[in-house]
Amino acid sequence: PPRMKYYMEYSTKIVDIYLKWFSMEDIYVYSIDEVFIDVTDYLHMYNKNATELAKTVIKDVYKTYGITATVGVGTNMYLSKIALDITAKHVASNIGYLDEEKYKNELWYHKPLTDFWQIGKGTEKRLNKMRIFNMHDIAIADPKRLYKEFGINAELLIDHAWGRETCTIKDIKEYNTKSKSISNSQIFFEDYSFERARLALKEMVELGSSRLIEENFVTNTVGLYVGYSKNIIPMAKGTAHTEENTNVYTQLIKAFLKIYNNVVNKEVPIRRMGISFMNLTSRQDVQLSLFIDQQKVEKEQKLEAAINKMRNKMGKNAILRGMNLQKRWNYYN
Repeated sequence: PPRMKYYMEYSTKIVDIYLKWFSMEDIYVYSIDEVFIDVTDYLHMYNKNATELAKTVIKDVYKTYGITATVGVGTNMYLSKIALDITAKHVASNIGYLDEEKYKNELWYHKPLTDFWQIGKGTEKRLNKMRIFNMHDIAIADPKRLYKEFGINAELLIDHAWGRETCTIKDIKEYNTKSKSISNSQIFFEDYSFERARLALKEMVELGSSRLIEENFVTNTVGLYVGYSKNIIPMAKGTAHTEENTNVYTQLIKAFLKIYNNVVNKEVPIRRMGISFMNLTSRQDVQLSLFIDQQKVEKEQKLEAAINKMRNKMGKNAILRGMNLQKRWNYYN
């Protein structure tokens, strides 16, 4: 069964192993189970090439936790991601390698296009209508046609078709967005019913609420997307506003359930889900509202903070909501 908190604990532990070998400045945590690492300055230090260094780190992870890491090695971030997604998972060493020439020789004619990073079903369909079916077709296509269809995003498609990527980990870490947000997603191991996925949503929102409280953020806008099994129908998504800037679970879940109940098809099995907390603001910067029972809000915030403190001190199962038990019962029965 999905156990997001459990996964995050192991994700943190494995990143700690990477920190034995590399500085945090050279690591970008992309998702709960993926990181980018710029190893350029470490090859001379460890007297290894990139693939040899990858093997060493894989062994360390496996020896410590019994988990087999998969590695994509590339001459830029895009190629390392493609080497991971397409190449590494199909070789015995669990390590894939790509440079620009190897990428063109081995993957220019690869199908489907959705195997490539940041190309979804919708983009693939639009490209197919233009008689473009692989990366080679994008590379040789008239750029004017691509810009007319995709706007500024055509630049990314063209660069990636040639295996180019100018963005670095340093660029990502130095980039400051105007509005902050926190997001979280998970893929279910099997098809979930409408009711069962709603329980998973509640657990994800609880986890997000805990993070907001710990980082002293509040939000007034939340977003949800739900992907269906085998893409039977298009993804459902929506946003909602909370009554006020908040980080309290009971207020956040109302907004998420409003979206969920309005946009999700009850008859189609669900396979993936993502949530986001947008327009984040420091709690100290929020102006109090005359129309909200502030004492009640503060009481709930203190309760949530106390629960988080107890879990941090005594373990994540020190306090459970009734829905956690309901979810397990639902899964095993």
